Amino acid sequence: MAAASIGGGASLPVRPETAVETKRSKVEIFKEQSNYIRYPLNEELLTDAPNINEAATQLIKFHGSYQQYNRDERGGKSYSFMLRTKNPSGKVSNQLYLAMDDLADQFGIGTLRLTTRQTFQLHGVIKKDLKTVMSTIIRNMGSTLGACGDLNRNVLAPAAPFVRKDYLFAQQTADNIAALLTPQSGFYYDMWVDGEQFMTAEPAEVVKARNDNSHGTNFPDSAEPIYGTQFLPRKFKVAVTVPTDNSVDLFTNDIGVVVVSDENGEPQGFNIYVGGGMGRTHRMETTFPRLAEPLGYVPKEDILYAVKAIVVTQRENGRRDDRRYSRMKYLIDSWGIDKFRSVTEQYFGKKFEPCHELPEWEFKSHLGWHEQGDGRLFCGINVNSGRVQGKSKTTLREIIEKYNLNVRITPNQNIVLCDIRPSWKRPISVALANGDLLPTTYLDPLNITAMACPALPLCPLAITEAERGIPDLLKRVRATFEKVGLSYNQSIVVRVTGCPNGCARPYMAELGLVGDGPNSYQIWLGGTPAQTVLARTFMNKVKIHDLEKVFEPLFYNWRLKRKSKESFGDFTNRVGFEKLQEFVDKWKGVPKSSSRYYLKLFTDKETYEAVDELASLENKTAHQLAMEVIRNFAASQQNGKSQ
Repeated sequence: MAAASIGGGASLPVRPETAVETKRSKVEIFKEQSNYIRYPLNEELLTDAPNINEAATQLIKFHGSYQQYNRDERGGKSYSFMLRTKNPSGKVSNQLYLAMDDLADQFGIGTLRLTTRQTFQLHGVIKKDLKTVMSTIIRNMGSTLGACGDLNRNVLAPAAPFVRKDYLFAQQTADNIAALLTPQSGFYYDMWVDGEQFMTAEPAEVVKARNDNSHGTNFPDSAEPIYGTQFLPRKFKVAVTVPTDNSVDLFTNDIGVVVVSDENGEPQGFNIYVGGGMGRTHRMETTFPRLAEPLGYVPKEDILYAVKAIVVTQRENGRRDDRRYSRMKYLIDSWGIDKFRSVTEQYFGKKFEPCHELPEWEFKSHLGWHEQGDGRLFCGINVNSGRVQGKSKTTLREIIEKYNLNVRITPNQNIVLCDIRPSWKRPISVALANGDLLPTTYLDPLNITAMACPALPLCPLAITEAERGIPDLLKRVRATFEKVGLSYNQSIVVRVTGCPNGCARPYMAELGLVGDGPNSYQIWLGGTPAQTVLARTFMNKVKIHDLEKVFEPLFYNWRLKRKSKESFGDFTNRVGFEKLQEFVDKWKGVPKSSSRYYLKLFTDKETYEAVDELASLENKTAHQLAMEVIRNFAASQQNGKSQ
């Protein structure tokens, strides 16, 4: 393969159409001049300033950090850094969890954030503490390398620690893909632990696949054989799962990989899907969310070579002039899947077989108590918006430390306690209840599937609230359900983001709220509970105080006109947006006869009205207050039994 030098000691393959100088984004030049993501970050970290310059701000992303400032504070900017870990399959060792918990208190804002890509985010670290925090994470067998930046991000896989061939194989494959696509040039360890290497031994098949250059995929003699000096055009996301389990939001990834097993449960190979992605820009129709589509099937021994070929196709052909169009989804949208498959096969050296047929997908939360299959149990715990804080943080720390548990983070911002002996179930259940970490039976079903990104005050891209706003938004959705006569066990998937980048994947929700102005949201409808259908924009610029004017007619008509067991997302797609808009435009309020008294809780109207009056003082519905009283009573009874 002919090569053209582009500085930094590496070379890029020449393609005839790009041999002429083409326009490149500023970030491409920063990467080229950085000596593999080192300069000027290494110098900027040594200055007395609380922040770093523009080039270093882009480079530190590759190290797993974003520069931020608190947008609630007036006056000068108080800079800090958010750190994000890399945890393939969401796996977190006992040692690393305890270290992260300590770091949050000592150097962060006292909270840990579980992300939609199965990682931790640690907010509020100041520049002078960065090296201490980074080196502590590394020395406790963690990493932040490549958690952000133009390279492969954290690889998702189901968090459930089932001792089953397919789940174990999916998680092992996620580990191997993560290792294959980890940067090799040492910049991370040079920066944070003075060059000391902490990488664990890699499987031989990973090293072999990385070094293989029989189809012109690699930069020969480069410190980065797959990435070169320029890495990828933009972020790159991979998820691995097993049939039926769509806990990973498979179709939102650049590459989705599904284990295919034979009739005896032995993994044989993988279906591969490509071209998913959530990010878009408001009022730019040329940017859009997109679902991954089938690329083909490969035998299990070929998966690393297939993934590498896809990555190289994006590396060589993805746009580097305008970062808004640099994700692989735009390349596939422009080329079509057939051309993309054909080019990828040149780097793969083989033809893809047709995808195997799979059963229907389901969203699996993995919450609650389950048997692992090896005599141990696991317990999935709901963490609202993934924010581990206060009493819950203390409780989790005590349980994880006392029982020496490993944990996993789910793609829905929750946490799984692993390898629990059956005799520990009762004391752990009591401790969780005391720490306000309640079993799913005591949770509003809306909370179990809801997600929000951090947004304000620390995210520089946020236009409006998401994490801080979602508790009230979910209460308002539930209150509207009650008002139109929907029962308490009814639920929909609600996701909220503060901007259109879509970190909480709102474009897959049945009801997606995307910040498009101060206290204003764009409303997306049409996602489904299994996360297999893309939502569409229904309304723009709906002020937060006007949301009920949209919610009421939609939920009322869903209750009245849905088919048996039809989800809200399926209903909105069947009825169509024109009819839904008509429901909203002609809405005159809930007819008197449709609101219900909850006879399961309230035996008479007088009791209902008395509780309703008390509830209104706390800005709650009668049903919410009654459920709270019941939960507290149940928890106190549990506590009494455990004394």
